[in-house]
Amino acid sequence: MKYPKEYLDEIKTRLKVSTVVSKFVPLKKRGKEYVGLSPFKNEKTPSFTVNDEKEFYHCFATSEHGNIFDFIIKTQNFKFGEAVKHLAQLAGMQPYMFSKLDEEREKKWKEYQSIFSQYVDFYHNELLRNESYSVARDYLKNRSLTKEEVKKFRIGYIEKKPNFFKKLKDNYSKQTLIETGLFYLDEKKKTYVERFRGRLIFPINNISGQPIALGGRIIENLDYLAKYINSPETNFFKKGSNLYNLDVARKLSNKIDQIYLVEGYMDVVGLSKNGIDNAVANLGTSLTDKQILTLNQFFDDIIICFDGDESGYKAALRAAENSIKELKPEKQISFLFLPNKEDPDSYVNKNGKANFIDFTKQSKLSIHQFIFSHYKKQTENNPSSLAIFEKKLRSIANTIKDDFIKKYVLEYFLEKISELTPHSNRNKKNYFVKRTKSLDTTKKHFNESQSLTGVELKEFSLLYLVMNNLSLLQANIHLIENIKLFTEFNKKIFKLIIEKLKSGEQIIIEDLELDSQLLEKINKFAPIKHILKNQADDDQKIIELLEDVARDLINYDLDFRIQELESKFSVDMSETTFNELKELKKKQNLN
Repeated sequence: MKYPKEYLDEIKTRLKVSTVVSKFVPLKKRGKEYVGLSPFKNEKTPSFTVNDEKEFYHCFATSEHGNIFDFIIKTQNFKFGEAVKHLAQLAGMQPYMFSKLDEEREKKWKEYQSIFSQYVDFYHNELLRNESYSVARDYLKNRSLTKEEVKKFRIGYIEKKPNFFKKLKDNYSKQTLIETGLFYLDEKKKTYVERFRGRLIFPINNISGQPIALGGRIIENLDYLAKYINSPETNFFKKGSNLYNLDVARKLSNKIDQIYLVEGYMDVVGLSKNGIDNAVANLGTSLTDKQILTLNQFFDDIIICFDGDESGYKAALRAAENSIKELKPEKQISFLFLPNKEDPDSYVNKNGKANFIDFTKQSKLSIHQFIFSHYKKQTENNPSSLAIFEKKLRSIANTIKDDFIKKYVLEYFLEKISELTPHSNRNKKNYFVKRTKSLDTTKKHFNESQSLTGVELKEFSLLYLVMNNLSLLQANIHLIENIKLFTEFNKKIFKLIIEKLKSGEQIIIEDLELDSQLLEKINKFAPIKHILKNQADDDQKIIELLEDVARDLINYDLDFRIQELESKFSVDMSETTFNELKELKKKQNLN
């Protein structure tokens, strides 16, 4: 029995190759790809690459190549059906059991999809072409939206007395049409009514890009009607499991780490119009665990940007308390509060993309900072109020599922509380027996180290070894004088040290007159310093360490050529390129 193609495609759409592979193989990002040690062969030098954009992995050591299903089958010895079940569970999808119920559901899905596609296409084309829709087009012009945005988001307009139900009822049962949520029965008049009549419609697509629901906005100021309405929940549409524009935004995740989460359809459209396509909206409901987990599949940094009014602030607070439990070490959730009476659409239209990006960098608050700041404003300076404050923050921290993040967030909260009550904490022990870096300090150190390349760290190790063993290396200058460095600042320092050592004069580090900031950076990040702590007085060991570092640097140029060929092979997949790679790998293994 075959799985429906749509079911397999949705699994692949929901899961990046790197997400699946990283559960079994440690990966490191390198340009557009990820690299790691081959799961198919024991090796010391990474020859295994993952390309999310092209949705495949490739092992240069063994020529193994494939998609996520192939990877699970080959590495976990699963049969195809077992691999599908495993990946469906990872993607948060229901297992496909090949039962009559599944077959019936598949049939209904095809009908549902067909109805929505026809419905969206018809009213989108009417908005573009029907002269009687000028009121709707004028409304869009006043909102600074052009035909380009209307086409891009397939926006439509439904007249006040539509009759599309009649066009569909010959091909679909009335029950099926009602189940889409596009229509309902007016019990008094005994007629079928289009739910979104008199409204602009914004198609809400599933992650694969197929319309499964609508958002509707009135274009007249009528107090007795809700400004926005959404499709009711159906068998194929759950508000808390979907996000507007995710089908488009997810494709940017190979280039952009950030995603803006906004409140409304017009916010997404307005941001896109101004060149910011990495935005989704949460369909007017409270943010759910499912939506956060879905965004975490694709993006590392979620920026929640709700309207700059009281209701927007309250929605942000609810989102913060609900989403902090899904926080992970490699993921960030931040909040961006716009000036009062502004929403993302109005702000970016007034100020432009560059200003919006700058405002984000300067003003976004991490989730734990926002929560602390909110509850601190409600706290009075008395023991009872402070006790309630601490209890609330402890309770929020304890909802976090990841133990490491829970620990650091709790420490952040307790440290900030201790700053409010310095006298009560005098002469008392700290909350933790062993002090650890605060969350912000840890994050800063991690971000700084992440900005350094592998070769810079190798060069730092070489310079650290040399600067801390000047006399030893002056007597063994031949060990280092021909070593090649690659980054400009490090090359200059190394050249200066070699010249001083060759002069034969006895020197100390202060004689070198090196840049203090760079010295501090070398001393802070040189990986070798942790090994050298226990080997400081062993000259033979220091020389061995030096030879190891030198060998790594000699191999760097070889690595670089291999990287270039790997990137080339991922595009042309030619036998000539592959053979060149094999030869370079042999040389690499000899070194």
